[in-house]
Amino acid sequence: MEKQSVTIYTVAREANVSMATVSRVVNGNQNVKPETRDKVLAVIKKLNYRPNAVARGLASKKTTTIGVVIPDITNDYFAELALGIDDIATMYKYNMILTNSDADGSSAIKVVQNLFAKQVDGVIFMGHDIEDQLQAEFSKATVPVVVAGSLTNDKNIPSVRIDYEQATKEAVSFLLKHGNKKVALLIGSRETTINKFNRIPGYKAALKQAHVKFNDSLVFEADDSYENGYKLAKQMVKKGITAAFVSDDSSAAGLLNGLTDSNVKVPEDFEIITGNDTKLATITRPTLTSITQPLYDVGAVAMRLLTKLMSNDNDDEEKQPVILQHGFEERQSTR
Repeated sequence: MEKQSVTIYTVAREANVSMATVSRVVNGNQNVKPETRDKVLAVIKKLNYRPNAVARGLASKKTTTIGVVIPDITNDYFAELALGIDDIATMYKYNMILTNSDADGSSAIKVVQNLFAKQVDGVIFMGHDIEDQLQAEFSKATVPVVVAGSLTNDKNIPSVRIDYEQATKEAVSFLLKHGNKKVALLIGSRETTINKFNRIPGYKAALKQAHVKFNDSLVFEADDSYENGYKLAKQMVKKGITAAFVSDDSSAAGLLNGLTDSNVKVPEDFEIITGNDTKLATITRPTLTSITQPLYDVGAVAMRLLTKLMSNDNDDEEKQPVILQHGFEERQSTR
């Protein structure tokens, strides 16, 4: 039996109860005997039944809807990615449900479960690593999932992104060539796949190429927040750091303002390169030199890839990561 054919009737038959009883269990109605509830829940888990919250009674379960999970809906990076997704979704006549997971693992699980309950045809996931419980949800799902603008610890999920390792290496090399002896790396978290296996190795490669010894104390974490970037400014100055590559524009803006408030001149005394090139990079003063990412294209290509996977095109090539070209824009925060 295919997973998609599991209905409330299937569950009722397997549990030997009425459909009304299954409905009461699913909806959290307390008017069900504990042993009956346990029996129904066991069958639901066994059959991987997902209540259809959108198309009850429709002959077709196709909702022409895709779910998009964003870790921080206020971050310009994800907002720009979402624009590209939305345009392609509209072109293919898919509705888009935009959800915010607050960059929190438990919240992301609830968000994804809610999307599956709405019978979405596919999911685009933005953000970083996926907790075990969420990985399990994705692996047993009957709909495809694509990661956009990042990469995760689940290699089975195709991603659309830039080469973060190479981009980091290029940015750090640029700062080292300007004579900076201490160049910091400011990332969200050391432990996420994107940083642990891409940005940190890129940072180390640039140092090695310039014959500079790696110093672990020059790697900082800011959780992609403005406030943490601001707080780290004084710490960096105390360590004698004169340049930094920052993965997130919000953190870069915080660092810039923290340096300015500490009377440190940018770029004369401290150079900054940021990593996402959102509008934040151009509204700061000085403006921020940045790695450029085709954010709209990343979102659009991710949505196009999802449409291919939703049409049951099981070509293995579709499972490979799609790497788009990044660039480099010199502005006022570097010499």
